[in-house]
Amino acid sequence: MIPALNEAPNLPTVMNSVPTGALRALGWETEVIVVDNASTDDTAAVAASLGAIVVSQPERGYGNAYHAGFRAAKGDVIATGDADCTYPFDHLPELLGTLAEADVEFMTTNRLRRENRSAMKRSHTVANHALSALSRALFRNGLRDSQSGMWVFRRYVWDGVDVKSTGMAFSQEIKNAATRAGYRYLEVPIEYRNRQGQVKLNALPDGMANLRQLFEHRFRRPGEDRSTRYERRHTPA
Repeated sequence: MIPALNEAPNLPTVMNSVPTGALRALGWETEVIVVDNASTDDTAAVAASLGAIVVSQPERGYGNAYHAGFRAAKGDVIATGDADCTYPFDHLPELLGTLAEADVEFMTTNRLRRENRSAMKRSHTVANHALSALSRALFRNGLRDSQSGMWVFRRYVWDGVDVKSTGMAFSQEIKNAATRAGYRYLEVPIEYRNRQGQVKLNALPDGMANLRQLFEHRFRRPGEDRSTRYERRHTPA
């Protein structure tokens, strides 16, 4: 699952990095979904020409893109990442192997390692560490990188959480919702690469929105725990 806003130049590199052949050899049949989030370039056309399933989401927002994409996803396991060449889709065989071997339901990734520091602006690194520390304090799930956009999880987890964010806060909310709901989870380190193309993040407004969302989520009146309404299966896609 790849949300994309004006990422036509990056899509050939990103799509070619998805190891569909290696995954098939391991027993994983793969569909690649690109969510075109109201792009003004040829994102949708390029994605389709490369064999992706293209989902249109005319209402902009990182979270909006994922809400639309998850509705369209058919696989039993979903893996996510951005269309800016930063996330290692070529490591999916290893990540899926970890998901199965560790017997977890939601797996997220940690980009905030010393080895990756050159791939992220210093100010973004500091902000990510600060938001992640606050998220750990509020939700007590031990996650070191609350803002990472690469997750691998069982499809039924999405059916069992109520994620409301439509913007960048979606990333932290899905992690906190999944861990709070009691799903078995794990955080693993990944390689994080230099971003290609135009940066879409609006650091100050997005950071403040994420800050507000953390407190709103933590003190949200709990509703029905939807995770009890869905069978927890362990069938690979």
